[in-house]
Amino acid sequence: MLPIFSVVPQNLEGMRQQVLERFAALIENQTRTQLFAENIGALVHDVNAEINAGHAQSIQLLDKIDISQADRDAIQSRLRSDMALAGRLDKTLELLLGERRRQWDVNDEHLRRVMLDFNRTAENLAGTLVEKDLLERQSHVLENIIISHEKVSQWRLFVQEILSSFHSIFPFNFFFIAFAEEHGLSLYLYFLGEYSHEVKESVRGKLMREMLAKLGLPEDTLIDTEEFEMPAHAKVDSLSDIDLITVRVPELDALNLAGVLGVAYGSLQKLTAQEASVIRSILAVMVMVVGSSKALSKTLAELEYYSTHDPLTGLHNRRHFNEMLEYEIDRSERHRHEFSILMLDLDDFKDINDTYGHPCGDATLRAVSEIVRGTMRKGDLTTRIGGDEFAIILTETSQDGAREVAEKLRMALRDHKFEAPNGKTFHITTSIGLIAYPKDAQNISDLMAGVDIGLYRAKSIGKDSVCSVEQVEDKIQTGRHVRDHAEKLREALHKGYIQPYFQPILDCKSGEIFAFEALARLVEPNGETISAGAFIETIEKYGMGRELDRVMIRKSLETLKVHITGNGAPRKLFINLSSQEIQGRGVLGYADNLCQELGIPPQNIVFELLERDAIGDMTHMRKFLTELRRSGFSFALDDFGSGYNSFHYLRELHFEFVKLDGDFVRNILVSRIDHALVKNLSCMCRDLGMMMVAEFVESQEVMTALREMGVNYAQGFHLGVPTPRIL
Repeated sequence: MLPIFSVVPQNLEGMRQQVLERFAALIENQTRTQLFAENIGALVHDVNAEINAGHAQSIQLLDKIDISQADRDAIQSRLRSDMALAGRLDKTLELLLGERRRQWDVNDEHLRRVMLDFNRTAENLAGTLVEKDLLERQSHVLENIIISHEKVSQWRLFVQEILSSFHSIFPFNFFFIAFAEEHGLSLYLYFLGEYSHEVKESVRGKLMREMLAKLGLPEDTLIDTEEFEMPAHAKVDSLSDIDLITVRVPELDALNLAGVLGVAYGSLQKLTAQEASVIRSILAVMVMVVGSSKALSKTLAELEYYSTHDPLTGLHNRRHFNEMLEYEIDRSERHRHEFSILMLDLDDFKDINDTYGHPCGDATLRAVSEIVRGTMRKGDLTTRIGGDEFAIILTETSQDGAREVAEKLRMALRDHKFEAPNGKTFHITTSIGLIAYPKDAQNISDLMAGVDIGLYRAKSIGKDSVCSVEQVEDKIQTGRHVRDHAEKLREALHKGYIQPYFQPILDCKSGEIFAFEALARLVEPNGETISAGAFIETIEKYGMGRELDRVMIRKSLETLKVHITGNGAPRKLFINLSSQEIQGRGVLGYADNLCQELGIPPQNIVFELLERDAIGDMTHMRKFLTELRRSGFSFALDDFGSGYNSFHYLRELHFEFVKLDGDFVRNILVSRIDHALVKNLSCMCRDLGMMMVAEFVESQEVMTALREMGVNYAQGFHLGVPTPRIL
């Protein structure tokens, strides 16, 4: 988050000055050496000149001296030689000094360049490196910028904590934070210290203009301002120039910081380049932290709101309903008050979604919520607990008062015209359950169970009605007993307590066993056997029918395999299926695989379904029968005659076996109507190529009558009771 700074000695300026002074001393020493050499050269030149002048004068004087010519010539030759040597020495010295002078000039130029380069480097270093003290001050500020849940929820106080630490290290006068909101710009101004109204007004206007300019916003941007005063040792009576450092968040949309534009730092105190750099880095961190805090604060506020409210309707949700219901029970118990609960469920609401689409359904739910909210009193609690269900707590309201409210609400919803997308209107009705505390129930679970019972009672009697429930405790206990029984059955399926028992089906003509029907029995660990009639309805209600089918198919086929192994000739085996299996759940594939695994011909298996279950979906039934026969299995229609349109089914579909409902068979000896029906049904099935099986044969007389009528097969307790093995 921060730029990488190096730590340098605090006396950087002193070191620079010292090095420059040493450079200057070197240049000065070189200049003095050059002057000294030039003076020596000049001195040598002058001495040589004087010597030469003396030698010339001596040569002239030799003519006046009385010496031999040979001596005179020798002396003159020596003097002229010395003069020539002095001249050469003078020229050599001049050349040497010239070369030295050139080297000195080059060295001077190098020294000056090095000195200037060092000076510039030191100045650049001073502008880019942060002193250790300044870096420690920066770290002290950043240590306090730590996000927590409390600071996020109170982000304004969080900013003030940061500014207090910030101000103690880097004194400043004014601070600004700007956020982009839907309506414009939200600006938060912090004044550090005491300022007059005039100063504040001047600061406000000046810094707003500068901030808008720096953030690239038009001057007429709508600004919502909130100001804070923080204690600080600063007092300004007038303004001069203000230094303003503004940091803007880059790529605002990508960062998603609730539209934070930037954080500005204003100060009347002049800042060094190092301080400005450090402050900018701190502001960059604050932009992210403060922006994130505000964004998180807004998100937390929304989460808190939606934790207790339904986002579609704005009503309170199930969670808040449960909390308030517990509170209302405590309050009513303390003050001896009554209260009531209404549970609403819109009748056939799925049709609205299917007919007009889910957007129309959502609009309808919003309209319903407004009607419900407008009908209730201010102290009542209206909630949407899910889907098209609404729950209402009517405080300090008896059952009779609650019924009046419920009827008023029911009529208001019934009379309201809802708009469809095609411009037309439609109506809806609602079913309402009602329960009162403490009259009907005294705890949350019983209250909710009881009001649900009332609601489903309203549905069962034709909808668009209000129903309470009497004897709540008994009905709840009954429901719980059924549920406990379902769990017991689920456990029995998993632990293998469900076993097939086999009842023989006899040929009416020969009296021989033609087949066996596999009947489910619950065999308790203590050996008690319970027939399917005691639990089959519960199994189907709680969706365990397919699991039961597979248990019965597997165990029945395994038993049939043992019978085939011991007796050689296989018997036909009738196995019951639940109604879900005709929806293409794969039961035929499961049975086919088992037959192949056990070596049982599929032609020996007859699957049977109750008439009311098998004929409920003709399309799937045709497909199911096609797949069944393709696999080699046969089909039996059970309880034939119990439906109101049985003959239509015989015309539309073909069955290998038709099992006649036992209510017809029982009374054939005493009822001419039943006798005629069974006889004619037998003839009709024979003409259609279907075999009839008569159930509930409980006497030899009935068996004889069935044989005379031409019924093909029969079964019943008189002919054989169910046993664990195929006999």
